[in-house]
Formats: sequence, structure tokens, C-alpha cells
Amino acid sequence: MDVKDSRDVSESMITIVIPAYNEEKTIADVVRGAMANAPDARVLVIDDGSTDNTLKRAADAGAEVIRHPTNKGNGACLKTALRSLKGGIIAVLDADGQHDPTELPRILDQLKEFDLVVGARNFSNQEGSPLRNLGNRLLRGLASFLAERDIPDLTSGFRAFRHEVAIKFLHLYPNGYSFPSTSTLSFITAGYNVTFTPITVNSRPAHTKSKLRPFRDGFRFIMFILRIITMTNPNKIFLPAGLIMVLMGIFLTVRNLILFQQFSGGVVLFLAGGINIIFFGLILDQFASLRLQERD
Repeated sequence: MDVKDSRDVSESMITIVIPAYNEEKTIADVVRGAMANAPDARVLVIDDGSTDNTLKRAADAGAEVIRHPTNKGNGACLKTALRSLKGGIIAVLDADGQHDPTELPRILDQLKEFDLVVGARNFSNQEGSPLRNLGNRLLRGLASFLAERDIPDLTSGFRAFRHEVAIKFLHLYPNGYSFPSTSTLSFITAGYNVTFTPITVNSRPAHTKSKLRPFRDGFRFIMFILRIITMTNPNKIFLPAGLIMVLMGIFLTVRNLILFQQFSGGVVLFLAGGINIIFFGLILDQFASLRLQERD
């Protein structure tokens, strides 16, 4: 089959992608659940360098498997899937059994109207560490502010989207666990149709442990916030910050001239700093527009 023919794929083709790393105890049930609830779909497991029997159990359950020789991260798994597929619709499930495959038909059905459907969790019922819950709340609030729309769940891995749209942002996706947030914001800021639909989430299996490390992931969280700002809508942050500094500089200049009949050199830092921040935001906004534009 030549390259042209290989890309002639029906939009109705559905692939269920399951990134997996050392999930031998749950992967077979997840694969069988996906096959039972989406019988016409292809089930593709990306084994991310597992050191247990994840690959064998996924294959025995009926899934196609692509193996990474080393552990690269959740985002790297999805990028591998996007590169290996030639079109159609992609749905993503976690391999640990937290996502309910019976909700797949409802998620997939909404792609008749939308380009991305995100399974939104009810955080009031979620179990987890206070640090993780606080981080999720901060991210949701920041993302909603930057995207100028309500985003009830930024980090949910249970989602479905059109391959032809998702592949356009391949250069933006990270290898780690911030793929869901990056892809959600990419779709929204590029003007695609995105919806959030409520889902139920099963309890984390007893054999799995949270991989959250407060210090390491706290630093990554801060860097990710900065990345979100510069990637999506930098002027929402830089323009108000710059204007505040300029106004403070003007106020302090007038105050010093009235009270002390002198011009303070320190005030110049406020004025110059505010102007620089405004122009820096404008430059970042241009870069954000270039990064998010559609590629042929």
C-alpha cells in the first residue's frame, strides 16, 4: 500500500488507545471492557517500557500492542499512537481501571458535534492527597481564566478526539503527564469545538500508588503554569501586570513631585519595567499564535 492509500482512512474508524506502564493486574480487564463497549473499534495498547507482563496480558486479551523500549511517559505514548495511526477517531483510557469503559459509547457519540470530548470528573467526590487536589483546582482556575471559558477538568485522561485535529499540535505535546492539559488548551485556543461531559471514576486499585512527589512535581507544576500562560493567552497576564506597574510609576512620580519636588530614579524602574512587560507579552502572544496555527 502506498503512502497516499495508507492515509485514506474513514472518519468512522475508531481506535481506543491505552497507555500502560506496569499495569499487568488491570490491563486485560481494561482491554476487554473497551472491546465489549466499542466492538467496532481497534484497541491499541502502548506499552511504555513495562518491566512486568503488561505487554503479554494486553496481547492475550486481544489488543494490538506497540512497545517502547524504555519508559518515556504518558504523553510520549499518545504521540506514538498519533504517529502510528492515519486518521479516524481516537479515544483514550487509563490502564489502571479507573475509567469506566461502559461510558465509551456516550463519549464517542458526542464527536458528531465536537472535535474533542473530555470526560470531566466530579472533584467533590474525588479521593486524593490535599496537595494534588489543590494543584488541580489551581490549574482549572488558571486555565479557565486564560481560555476565557469554564474548564471543569483540565487533566482528565479519559477523552476522545479527531486524529486530523490532534496531529496538528503534535509539536506542542509533552512526553509526561501534562498531555491532557496541553491538548485541551490547544484545541480550545485554536478555536475547535470542545465539550466536557461528566463521568464516574473508579477508585484507584490497591496495587497502584500515586507517582506524585511534592518537591519535584511542585517545581514542574510552576513551570507548567508558566508554559500554559505563554502557550495560550500571555496578554491575559502580562498586559494587566504591565499596566499596573506603569500606573504605579505614574502615581509615584506625581506623588514625589508634589511632596518632595524631585524625580526619583527608582520610579523609572516601575515605568520602564511595566512598558517592557507589556511589550514582552505582545511578543509572546505573537509566538503563541504562530505555535497554535494549523500546519499543512
